Amino acid sequence: MAKSNPGKGNPGNNRASERSAARLAAVQAIYQMEVAGKGVVEVTAEFEAHWIGREIEGMTFNASDMPFFRDLLSGVVREQRAIDRATDETLAEGWPLKRIEAVLRAIFRCAVFELMMRRDVPVRVVINEYVEVANAFYEGEEPGMVNGVLDAIAHKTRPEEFEGKGRKHAPRQN
Repeated sequence: MAKSNPGKGNPGNNRASERSAARLAAVQAIYQMEVAGKGVVEVTAEFEAHWIGREIEGMTFNASDMPFFRDLLSGVVREQRAIDRATDETLAEGWPLKRIEAVLRAIFRCAVFELMMRRDVPVRVVINEYVEVANAFYEGEEPGMVNGVLDAIAHKTRPEEFEGKGRKHAPRQN
C-alpha cells in the first residue's frame, strides 16, 4: 500500500479530498486486480467493505467519492486496450507498458482513463493528482516519468485544453 495518503488535503475542500482518495484507492484496486487475478466486482466490493474510510494496521484510508471510485475501476477495465495502446505509444521505445512495474501500470491506467474519458476533470487536475499518487509510492524518478507521460498523452487526447496557452499570437492584419 501507499507510504502516505494523498487526499488528506484541505478539509474545506471535501469533494476534492474524496476524489483524491478515490484515485489512490482505484490505483491500489487496479494493482490488486492484476497481481491477485481478482475481478472488478470482487475488488470493488472488497475495497468498499474493508478498506475505504477505515483505519487498518495504523494506516487511515480516507473516505472516497464512491461513484467516482467505481467509475475509475469499471472504466479502466472496459477501456484497458485503448488505454494501454495510448500509453505504449507514449512510453520510450523498447519500454511497453507490460515492462513497467505493476504500481506504475495501475497509475497510468487510471490516469489515462481519466484523460481519455472523463473530460469533466481538467487535464491539469488529472496530471497533478496522479503525480501525487506516484509520490505516495515512489521517491525516485517515477513521479517525473508519470508527469511527462501524462502530459504527452494529454496533449494528444485533449489538445483543446492547451490551445492558445504559451503561444504568441500573430499581429492582426487589416
